[in-house]
Amino acid sequence: MTIVVGTGGALGAWILIKLIAVATNFFWFGRLSADHSVITDASVGLMVVLIPVIGSLIVGLMARFGSDKIRGHGIPEAIETILFGESRLSLKVALLKPLSSAISIGSGGPFGAEGPIIMTGGAIGSLFAQCFHLSAAERKTLLVAGAAAGMTAIFGTPLAAILLAVEVLLFEWKPRSFVPVVVAAMVSYAWRPWLIGSGPMFPMASIMPNTNWMLLAAALIGLLAGFEAMLLSTALYRIEDLFHKLPVHWMWWPAIGAIVVGFGGLIDAHVLGAGYASIDALLNGSLALKVVLALLLVKAAVWLVALGSGTSGGVLAPLLILGGAAGFLVGQFLPGDAGFWAMIGMAGIMSGAMRAPMTGAIFAAELTGHFDAIPCTIIAAGAAYAVSVLLMRRSILTEKIARRGRHILQEYTVDPLDLLQAEQIMTRQPQTLQGSLAIKAALTFFTTEAQHRSYPVVDQQGRLLGMASRTDALRWQGDQLLTNSTLADTLSDAAQPVAYPDTPSGVVADLIIETGVGRIPIVDRATHQVVGILSRQDLLKARSANRLAETGRDRFVGGRRSLQSRKESDSETPG
Repeated sequence: MTIVVGTGGALGAWILIKLIAVATNFFWFGRLSADHSVITDASVGLMVVLIPVIGSLIVGLMARFGSDKIRGHGIPEAIETILFGESRLSLKVALLKPLSSAISIGSGGPFGAEGPIIMTGGAIGSLFAQCFHLSAAERKTLLVAGAAAGMTAIFGTPLAAILLAVEVLLFEWKPRSFVPVVVAAMVSYAWRPWLIGSGPMFPMASIMPNTNWMLLAAALIGLLAGFEAMLLSTALYRIEDLFHKLPVHWMWWPAIGAIVVGFGGLIDAHVLGAGYASIDALLNGSLALKVVLALLLVKAAVWLVALGSGTSGGVLAPLLILGGAAGFLVGQFLPGDAGFWAMIGMAGIMSGAMRAPMTGAIFAAELTGHFDAIPCTIIAAGAAYAVSVLLMRRSILTEKIARRGRHILQEYTVDPLDLLQAEQIMTRQPQTLQGSLAIKAALTFFTTEAQHRSYPVVDQQGRLLGMASRTDALRWQGDQLLTNSTLADTLSDAAQPVAYPDTPSGVVADLIIETGVGRIPIVDRATHQVVGILSRQDLLKARSANRLAETGRDRFVGGRRSLQSRKESDSETPG
């Protein structure tokens, strides 16, 4: 299935590129052509203000009367579909998202194609999955596989696409999803030379400086990129809040935002469109300082306003330009080519803004073919990521979802229940009831002595016969035929879920959910004797123990445990 989805993602990327080219030629050159063209080559005079407005108005109409899911970055919408929509995307989204994005970018919208292709590739994978009887997890895998395939085809960065899938979209690292995503990305990579082209998207002539201060300089740029990402994210959502206060329907917001885009184009036409030529120029150090400074300020303004208006577009290419411009400017004071430091800035801002440090580090290297710079991209990405998590509550992607009342945690941890076996958290030597106990005596026990809702019933050898509960006792009270019966007679035919000492606690938790039984007896595999019981409360102990492992501090070398450590431990340990 992922071979088909990988092929579909590659074709979707090719179609999106051609649609952008058609829209660019139509809006700026008045011709119908799918050949590559650059907006800066157009001579339209004051129409530079009007063209983005026309394109954004079309996008607003498509969102209003087609599907409002085409609005926004693309990646947040994919995340929300994965986590809250059972990975089901509609055919309407698959058709309208690339078309609306092509119109938006082709008419001058300051966006890249990566967000739309992730949504489009994901829609291809999701639609294909919906043709078969698959689980939500399997649909998610194919959706993410399509997204990774699309990104690989656009940028030629299979490893970064796989890492983006893991860090941003999958919310897990499991063979069931990782292997299919790898297959889809590599299938797309194999198609890329035939559809789009081969080699790095931005081959780079800049040389990495040979200095002992290189890593420290990369860390500095990473820190600055992290602060830049924070400022951009904060500004974006404040602008979005301002649009929400406008007394007009949201359909008109993209057109209103496009007015700012148009005036930005009057200042410098390089801020219009995807800006891939600007990225290439930054990396190769061919831009003047004034142009880079104008690109940084004007591009940031038009991108933030346009994206805050809710039009269809991506975040990655603008982030690369803004991070690259910052790195380029700082690189004027550092050894080596400024283009090299622009690449480091790109790695940092992608990591800081998207909370995807490994993706940012590898993406910059794959994009340029500059793999010898990976130590610098890693340290820049790590520094930016540290700033981001310390100063920002959420990434630029998850903040959008959080504003809809859905909090997303981008930290992967192992479920403590999967690490512990039943014998490690069960209550040992539980109180049991003998199978020979008369029903009348059992009723008295549940009325006067019982401290739990249910108890294991065992025979003379301690082997499990079943569970007797308060609910059973209430039922027995109204049945005169059971007056002279024993628990063994009553429960011998009753099916009872059990677990074993080596059963993972997570499996027991699933058993409790599936059966509705709150206390699961733990029996010896060989003898079937009851050795313990595991309740909901016992499962909560595992979570408490995991929290204690993360927050409790002890010192064992150089002296006894401190009083504070013992107090923390005592306060965390359940009674």
